[in-house]
Amino acid sequence: MSTPPARRPEPPDASDPRAFLVVPARVWFSREVHAVARDLLGAYLTSRSSEGDVTLRITEVEAYAGAEDPGSHAYRGRTSRNAVMFAEPGRLYVYRHLGLHHCLNIVAEPTGSPAAVLLRAGEIVDGVDLAWRRRESVGVVDSQRQLARGPARLAVALGLDMRANGADVTEAGGDVVLHRHQVAVLPTHKSGPRVGVSGAGGEGNRFPWRYWLTDERTVSAYRPAYRPPTSVDAS
Repeated sequence: MSTPPARRPEPPDASDPRAFLVVPARVWFSREVHAVARDLLGAYLTSRSSEGDVTLRITEVEAYAGAEDPGSHAYRGRTSRNAVMFAEPGRLYVYRHLGLHHCLNIVAEPTGSPAAVLLRAGEIVDGVDLAWRRRESVGVVDSQRQLARGPARLAVALGLDMRANGADVTEAGGDVVLHRHQVAVLPTHKSGPRVGVSGAGGEGNRFPWRYWLTDERTVSAYRPAYRPPTSVDAS
C-alpha cells in the first residue's frame, strides 16, 4: 500500500493581523532607542506561566536614552538597580515605581549603552480572563480597555514583577517573548512628552519621546509630573 503524499501546510491568512509574526533577533534591539520604540508599536509581548499565557499588543511606549537623558534611570551611571540596562539588548528591565508598582522596559542599543523602552500601555489579545483576574486581585476593573492601560496595570495583567528582571524576550521558548511583524510596517502613530517625568527630562519640547498608536483606545492619558506649588503659584 502506497503512502499518501504529505499534506502541504495551509499558508498564513494575510488578513490576520498576527500572520507572519517573528521573534526578532537580538541585533534588532541593538538599534537606536527611538527606532526600537517606534517599531515596538503593534508588536506582541507574551507572558507564559503555570496559570496560562497572556498576550499583549503594544500600543504606547516611551524612549529613555541613558546617559544623554536626565529622565533615565541610567543618567548618573550604573547601579545595582539599573544594571540590566547596561546588559545586552532584548532583555527586560523591571523596576518598582515609588516602591508600589512594577514597570516593564525593553533594553535597546548595543551592550553598555543603557537605553530602554518603557511599555506604557497595550491591548490584551489573548488570555483576557486571566489578565482580568490578575487585575481584579489588586483593584477595580471597569472595562477590557483598562486591563493594560498604563505601565503598572500592564505589568499586573501580564503577571510580571521583579522576578522577570533580565528576562530575554528574544528566546522563542522563554517565559516572556516578543513577536513582531516579519515585514516592518510602522503603524500610524503620534509622539509627545513623556508622562510624569520630573526635572529636565520632563521638558516636552526637548524630550517628546512618548510614542503611541493613533486613535487607539488603550493609550493612557497624559499627565505632567507633580510640581509643588510655589508662593507665586499660590498667590
